[in-house]
Amino acid sequence: MDLSNMSSADLRNLQEQVKRELKQRESQDLAKAREQILAIAQSVGVPLKELVGSGSGGTRAKTGSVAPRYRNPADPSQLWTGRGRQPKWVKEWVDAGKDIAGLKV
Repeated sequence: MDLSNMSSADLRNLQEQVKRELKQRESQDLAKAREQILAIAQSVGVPLKELVGSGSGGTRAKTGSVAPRYRNPADPSQLWTGRGRQPKWVKEWVDAGKDIAGLKV
């Protein structure tokens, strides 16, 4: 196929056709892979949930909120879980030479 002789409209149309075809093929490939995985799991007698749930593949199984571990004594509404960047009030507390354990909830 010689693309250099096609008009811009024809090229855009072709691009859309290619996008649709790629989506369809990816969907078919995914369905086929699922069928193969299920067949393998059934052939060895392993429940599919056990395969999927044994997640050492680096994906997070559960994301939820973490209970706060630190509270600002000057403003009890300010809490920090101990994860991520320290809030300004925690940094000021530590910079003042105080132990962070004094902020524990």
